[in-house]
Amino acid sequence: MDGTATDETRADLVLRFTRAERWVHRTTAVLMGVCLSTAACLYLAPLATLVGNRPLVVTVHVWCGLALPVPLLLGLASRAFRADATRLSRFTAADWAWLRAVRRRSWDRPAGKFNAGQKLYAQWTLGTMLVIIGTGLLMWLTHLAPPSWRTGATFVHDWLAGAIAVVVLGHVRMAWRDPESRRGMRTGLVEQSWAEREHPQWQTPDTHGRNEPDQPVRPTRT
Repeated sequence: MDGTATDETRADLVLRFTRAERWVHRTTAVLMGVCLSTAACLYLAPLATLVGNRPLVVTVHVWCGLALPVPLLLGLASRAFRADATRLSRFTAADWAWLRAVRRRSWDRPAGKFNAGQKLYAQWTLGTMLVIIGTGLLMWLTHLAPPSWRTGATFVHDWLAGAIAVVVLGHVRMAWRDPESRRGMRTGLVEQSWAEREHPQWQTPDTHGRNEPDQPVRPTRT
């Protein structure tokens, strides 16, 4: 033993995400990545020619699309995931203040465990997921609707897929610029100083991993 502290033993780290939450995020990310990459192979001629075997690409695209909500539904078995889903679905006064601070380009941005931008992204992802699956089913199961509906569904599906790709790239770019945030999703742990700086109203978990509701963190007396 060389005495080097690991992430699991460092006292300055706090729990941000449980294993179940990280599993949901990773699985959803993989499924979304496969859906976007297969969609690109179906709609971009150079990629379609390079990959070939269009029926197989269509099959993978359809089944990965149908599987998109499965990790979220399974994640509901986790208490921590349900608590975070509740946080992400609610806007507070701090979130509106965060958006105003972004508009003013101020760095004084109040936030709980998730800031307003992360909440908007989560809500966008869930909403677009439902629409993309619904329109995809109309395109796939042709007997469900008349031709005019299928035409509209195809239009919405194609353009929404493009919008999702742009937003996902923005999400990846933001994550790439914040290594501590990436570590939180990779290992579940983040530095206490990062949590206090980026999410000052998040009541960080105690040593047993209990995650209390977001509250203003009282400064310690010196």
